[in-house]
Amino acid sequence: MEIEFSRRLKKLPPYLFVEIDKKKKSAIEKGIDIISLGVGDPDLPTPKHIIDAMKIAVEKPKHHQYPFGAGLIEFRKAVADWYRNRFNMNLNPQNEIHSLIGSKEGIGHIHLAYVNPGDIVLVPEPGYPVYNCGTIFSDGTPHFLPLTEKNNFLPDLEKIPEKVAKKSKILFINYPNNPTSATATLEFYERVVKFAQKYNVIVCSDLAYSEIYFDGKKPPSFLQVKGAKDVGVEFHSLSKTYNMTGWRLGWACGNKDIIAGLSKVKDNYDSGVFGAVQEAGVVALTSSQNCVEKMRKIYQNRRDIFTDELNKIGWSVKKPEATFYVWTKVPKGYTSADTVGKLLDEAGIICTPGNGLGPSGEGYVRFALTVSETRLKQAVEKISKIKW
Repeated sequence: MEIEFSRRLKKLPPYLFVEIDKKKKSAIEKGIDIISLGVGDPDLPTPKHIIDAMKIAVEKPKHHQYPFGAGLIEFRKAVADWYRNRFNMNLNPQNEIHSLIGSKEGIGHIHLAYVNPGDIVLVPEPGYPVYNCGTIFSDGTPHFLPLTEKNNFLPDLEKIPEKVAKKSKILFINYPNNPTSATATLEFYERVVKFAQKYNVIVCSDLAYSEIYFDGKKPPSFLQVKGAKDVGVEFHSLSKTYNMTGWRLGWACGNKDIIAGLSKVKDNYDSGVFGAVQEAGVVALTSSQNCVEKMRKIYQNRRDIFTDELNKIGWSVKKPEATFYVWTKVPKGYTSADTVGKLLDEAGIICTPGNGLGPSGEGYVRFALTVSETRLKQAVEKISKIKW
């Protein structure tokens, strides 16, 4: 029997972070001491009080059945309370919040609710691959928005051609940004709302890194801006904030009609989020946030050590204001791929090539601060011995 992939699957680029993980495992099998600064998977443990809550919840028989629908009302109320405390804004837990099996799942599925073949999706690049993958799976057409240092890694909405804007169904934005670590202001979000209103475009804001910020500079939410809830939704997750990447728990919130479309897709694709995980999520969102503050301090120390040490050996690195990524230009005369290859072959360091996240990422690499301070110092020491 001859097996042939669908046209959609053939259009997909290799999923970058799976490829990086393969390279890491291959190098480890060869006995190489690998310092993995590639995939953004926190090394810090899930806080104990969340784990303890999960242990209790998992024994409850009511969670052993299909958890259909938008999620436990207790979880949605916890999200609403968290948004009110963090962003001083109100969400209706009845129809403006929907639980997700991690925010990645919701981001990938929302295209299916609103994108018809040939419709355009505005995709920032370099950026999270799922924005584009979801576009391909829905037979949409991506129009890439370059994120450049010249424009503070914000999309230039005014440069979107009129004919493209008129055919666009969804605009993705992601701040604090993966991979550039850039942050956005409320003024930028106001421009996004005006653009969406003018062209009847759904805005999907990815806010996964909102709680990993430094020097007290709290990133805002897109939904804080007047009119934002009329045009968009926001995706968030417990993965980065509480080191729960493997737990797969997130949410979408905002415009109730947009949420309803996503809900209809999910009703036909999955059976909801495991109730015990949601119950643990309630504890995470409603308990003391000291664990989150502690996490921020750890990442800030790592950021300071890594960037300071890289600058000492001749790299030109800016300290990010948010996320646990360091986005930096590669040495002169090298491409992103050349740099990644040299770091792996000569120093046993894995990082992400900027061009793997979009053509505008050429000339950059992304380091993830997801190893200890000791390992970060070792990484810089190894980099210092490479002849560029």
